[in-house]
Amino acid sequence: MASVNFIMASASSYIITAFLAAAAGIVALVVFQIIVGRGRLKMASQQAQKIVEEAEAKADTMVKTAQVEAKAEAIQRREEFEQETSKVRDELRELERHLTKREDTVDRKWETVTRKEQDLEHREKSISRKEHDLNNKDQQLTKTLEEQRAQLLRIANITPDEAKEILLKRIEGEVAHEASRLIEKTITTAQEEAATRSREITLNAIQRYAAGHTCDSTVSTVDIPSDEMKGRVIGREGRNIRAFEKSTGVDVIIDDTPGVVVVSAFDPIRREVARLSLEKLIQDGRIHPARIEDVVTETQKEMDENVFQIGKRAVLEVNLSGISNKLLPYIGRLNYRTSYGQNVLRHSIEVAFLAQVMAEELDLDGELARRCGLLHDIGKAADHEMEGGHPAIGAELVKKFNEKPEIINAIAGHHGDTPATSPYTPLIAAADAMSASRPGARRETLERYIKRLENLENIATGFSGIRQAYAIQAGREIRVIVDPESVDDASAWKTARDIAQKIEDELTYPGEVKVTLLREVRCVEYAR
Repeated sequence: MASVNFIMASASSYIITAFLAAAAGIVALVVFQIIVGRGRLKMASQQAQKIVEEAEAKADTMVKTAQVEAKAEAIQRREEFEQETSKVRDELRELERHLTKREDTVDRKWETVTRKEQDLEHREKSISRKEHDLNNKDQQLTKTLEEQRAQLLRIANITPDEAKEILLKRIEGEVAHEASRLIEKTITTAQEEAATRSREITLNAIQRYAAGHTCDSTVSTVDIPSDEMKGRVIGREGRNIRAFEKSTGVDVIIDDTPGVVVVSAFDPIRREVARLSLEKLIQDGRIHPARIEDVVTETQKEMDENVFQIGKRAVLEVNLSGISNKLLPYIGRLNYRTSYGQNVLRHSIEVAFLAQVMAEELDLDGELARRCGLLHDIGKAADHEMEGGHPAIGAELVKKFNEKPEIINAIAGHHGDTPATSPYTPLIAAADAMSASRPGARRETLERYIKRLENLENIATGFSGIRQAYAIQAGREIRVIVDPESVDDASAWKTARDIAQKIEDELTYPGEVKVTLLREVRCVEYAR
């Protein structure tokens, strides 16, 4: 028990000691924290003071900066305001000057208008006075005329109706005379201008289309390499040549002429087929009736295609469109037709271009004129198939292919067989004559050509008073120069008509011959 109490007493002392020690530690800790807190407070106070000082410094700096910027902005705003004010002031000054100028202009115009009004008033007054004077003079003149008319009637012992009738008859006679003179002058001027214009158009067409002229031969010949080949062409007892003539429809002339066989036929296409077939047979060497028929058939097909292509190329050369393909073979056949040695296709193409040039000079359709010119001799490609002349045949042929009435009339009337119903018909007739009459275009010996020109000149010089005569333009014109002392103006026309009539009676020629008679009077004096 005592030990227990002792132990308890010892424990109590220990507890108290520990409590005191803990209390002392807490007090020491509190004291330490107080001391540390005071230090921190002091440091915080110092830092706060420093921050306050720095903030005050920054605030002063910012205030100063703001003041500087505010001053700068105020200065800038003041400068901008002054600039705008100056600009507005300048604009106001300019507007004021402009208004002042306009006021001056308005004042001057007003003064001008005022002066014009015053002038108009003066003129109106002057016109009124003149009008009044004219009215007075008119009245006086009317009164005077009435008095003179009455006096004339008293002197002539006629009534006013009779005087009016006499006056009208006199005026009618004068007007009729003047009208006849005017009509005669107009007709003469129109004829001269028409002749000059037609000559210019014709010469222009000839010069603008200068085509070469050659005469085609109407004889087809085939070269034979040897007399032995000539015998093979004839065949045993002439069977090969008979078979050839039967297949081609031509006559083969084999005579003593070495190395040549002549093919004769009225149809140029048939003659050309025969010539080509014979050349193929000679080159092949196999000549017998069966082979002849095969070669002729093959050549005929080639010729048909060739004729079609020739017609097509001709249409392209003339630059036409819309021509029926069934008409192209007829155009191609013209390449194998000749007229007095002149190739009909080349002649037709030339006529087409000549007609176009003349039509365009007259403000007509050049393409339609080309079409008329190309087709004007189309009847020559079918004249062995139909009855009649080639103009009528050609007109009927193109009518089947729905060509225009102008083209049909040009074809039918280019030789004067049908009256012209359009201006293209005389154009085609003129172009046809121009193409056919050029020297070298058709077969004509030089002697005949020179002889015809000499005959023209001789007929002209056979009349009295003729000084000189020249045949020009390939015999299409005869130019006659007369002696002005022997032939006067009145007889000059009669002489020209007599020369033309004698040429018609004594000479034969295509187209027409123009007789131009010149009477020149020269007056020469000398100043000494």
